[in-house]
Amino acid sequence: QVQLVESGGGLVQAGGSLRLSCAASGRTFSNYAMGWFRQAPGGKEREFVAHISWSGDITYYGGSVRGRFTTSRDNDKNTVYLQMNSLKPEDTAVYYCAAKRGSTWWHDYRFYEYWGQGTQVTVSS
Repeated sequence: QVQLVESGGGLVQAGGSLRLSCAASGRTFSNYAMGWFRQAPGGKEREFVAHISWSGDITYYGGSVRGRFTTSRDNDKNTVYLQMNSLKPEDTAVYYCAAKRGSTWWHDYRFYEYWGQGTQVTVSS
């Protein structure tokens, strides 16, 4: 089992920044690749935001956030981060971190094994 707890969400004006953290406990954190997903209100499907490999040397981003968001990890602290800059109202969503083994299907939420409870990010115009 891996337990994940997100923090750092909140209300921010358009153009602002937030940094989300996801703290892991349980099994060896460095065995897992980590992903960030978000779900906007209105029953929309969970959207891929970012992925980082277990070592931190490979990252992928969703098209809507590429160039604005950056993910990183500190395996000594069992924590993964999502730095979000130039935020837009359409970035408003609940953001989740998730853990998976292996390097394939990193963009598909169905292949992640463990999930945090989510943290709300609201961007006002």
